[in-house]
Order: sequence, then C-alpha cells, then structure tokens
Amino acid sequence: MRDVSSFNGLGSSGASELFQILRDGRPRTRSELAGQMGLARSTVTLRIESLMELGLVGFVDDAVSTGGRPSSRIALKAGSKVVLGVDIGASHLRVALTDLTGHQLREAARSMEVAIGPTAVLDAVVEMASGLLADSDRDLADLLAIGVGVPGPVEHRTGMPINPPIMPGWNRFDVPGYLQDHFHVPVLVDNDVNVMAVGERNAAWPDTGELIYVKVATGIGSGIVSNGMLQRGADGVAGDIGHIRVHNGTGVPCHCGNLDCLEAVASGPAVAAKLRALGLDAHTAEDVVRLVGSGNKDAVHAVRQAGRDVGEVLSACVSLMNPSVIVIGGSMALTGEHFIAGIREVVYSRTVPLATQHLQIVQSSSGIDAGVLGASMLAIHDAMSPQRIDDMVLGLGETIPG
Repeated sequence: MRDVSSFNGLGSSGASELFQILRDGRPRTRSELAGQMGLARSTVTLRIESLMELGLVGFVDDAVSTGGRPSSRIALKAGSKVVLGVDIGASHLRVALTDLTGHQLREAARSMEVAIGPTAVLDAVVEMASGLLADSDRDLADLLAIGVGVPGPVEHRTGMPINPPIMPGWNRFDVPGYLQDHFHVPVLVDNDVNVMAVGERNAAWPDTGELIYVKVATGIGSGIVSNGMLQRGADGVAGDIGHIRVHNGTGVPCHCGNLDCLEAVASGPAVAAKLRALGLDAHTAEDVVRLVGSGNKDAVHAVRQAGRDVGEVLSACVSLMNPSVIVIGGSMALTGEHFIAGIREVVYSRTVPLATQHLQIVQSSSGIDAGVLGASMLAIHDAMSPQRIDDMVLGLGETIPG
C-alpha cells in the first residue's frame, strides 16, 4: 500500500520544480523558465529534456513562427498521460478516465450495492477501468494514478476503510493494494464526501478558501475545505456530521447504535420512511425526489423539515468554521429549493449575522459528477506531485545537475 500522509504539495528541486511551474498549462520559453528559476539556461534545458522523455511536457505551436521550425516554447502535455477516478457509492459505481488537467475522456457507470463486498465491487472497478483504457487506446504505461472515493470512514495513511457502517466486509480491506495488484500505479483512497468536496471546489469554487460540501443521500456527511486545503482531522473522520444528534428526533435508531442521529432523521431513506408511514409509495431518496417533483404536499413538508434538521447541525458548523460557501449535494439536493430553503431557514436564524453576512448556501453544480471528478483530482495531485515527478525522473537513470 502507499502511505500518502506525508504529501504536502510543496515544491522540490530538479526537474520536478520546473514541472510545477509548467502545471498551469501556460507555454514558456527556456529563457523565461531560467529567469523564473534563477538557473542557467543549460541546466533548465537538461531538466526539460528529462520531462520530455517522460512525455509530460513538449513543444507547442508558435503562432508567430513562419519558418516551420519547432517552437521554442514548452508546455504541459495534458493528454500524454491519464489517471482514473473511481466513485463508489452506496448503490452505484462510476469510473472515469481523465487527462492531467481533469478533463474527462471516457466514463462508465453501473448500479451496484457496496454491501455485496469489496472483492465483487473492486473486480467491477478493474473491469470497467480496463475497458476505458482499451477503448481509449491506452495501456498501463499511460496510467499514472488512481483516485477512489468510498462511502465510509477511511484511514488516510493507508487508504483502508475503518468500520464503515454501510459497507459490510470492507473494514480494513486493503483497497489500494487490491487495485495496485492489477494496475501497478499508486492508488489514493478517501471518504466519498471528502472527494466530492475536492471535485466541487475544483469545478465551481477554485478561488474559495473556506467551503463545506454536504452530501445528503443514503447517508449524510460533509467535506471541509479550509484555507484552500481539504481537512481530514487527526484520524480522517473530520466532517462526519451524519452522527450528530438532532433535537427533532423521536428516538429513531441509527445503524451506528445511537438514537436520532442526523442521518437517521434527515437522510433520503429516513424521509422515505416517514412518507411510507403516511401511506405513500416511497422507499428511496429517488422516490422522495419524485414525489416532491409531482407536488405532493406531504413530501414537500417532509423534505423541508429534513432541511431544517440538516440546518441545525450546519449552524454549529458555521459558528465553528465560518465558511463562505456551503454546497449541498447528494440525491436529496435534487428536491431543489424545498430542501435548501429548510437549511437556510435554520442556519440564518441561529447563527450570528457576522458569520452569515457573506455566506452562500447553494446546490452542487457538479451534481453526480462531483465524486468521480474529485477522485480524478485526487489522482492528479499525486501523479503531478514533486515526489512523483522526481521518482519518475530518477527512473530514467539520469542525473539531473542542480
């Protein structure tokens, strides 16, 4: 397995330092790079040659050139290598192949219960991922990393799920090792909501430093971004708001063993259960969305109350963290303004005005793509990290002068 706990995203020396400059995609000349790095042009040229040999950078067309000679400007070759993003949900599986900028090249999805166990689910991941590579005329040499989101707590250091409530058989299963045996690249695993927070921020809020992403579906959880960095906490369970007790509960048991957890009161299945008790045909969050869409008053009322319950917990989060954006995702967000209005009602009424004067509470713009997008970004951040670039350059058997 790969221990990623020490990765800090800081630059390093050699070719990797030059590569971090070129990651933004803007073409530069050797002279520009030499000036920016404070190095001799000959040293920069050697480092560029190493990155070119790896296929990570290359010459780009120069619009002002008329002689037909190769341009002297160098830029990232985003399509030269690929990563895989894997979104494992409670009842779905999505796999995407992306380039080094996060642009999606191909995707596959299927319905699958995570409760059938890790071997069956991960075998499906291997099958789908292998198909995407083959359909894109790619081989394993083009693949740099795999990012995976799973619907349960994850020990970040090892990538192993730890006592995940809705994932029987997954406790301490070596997810990274299982996939590495097939693909022979680093595998990064995280809680699905953390991954969604990364995906949503990258897609819609890249300049926002303080953000909370809340997923309300079969379960409830949140991903926390502070100072532009994902916050996992001491043991990787930061943001697990689904098991905070709410006052509106009526002694509803939660699968964690406690009563009146937010997840047991306001998740999609919890709202569906309340509607079934009223004689409505509702078993899943999708049924709740359907009933709200048809204008059913009982469903609208139940969804609005679920939003208030989520808002009760988030009001404490706002006071503690003072985010500028709260993004609501997951299947329950598809009920639209009814659910989000309930959240806003409580958050704005129970939090001091200074903490909410600029606060936006919005529906996810990435929708169902947030998980697979975030998983891809998890892989890209590792694949393009200074440590990985240095390792690849060293693998060429060359010595890069400093």
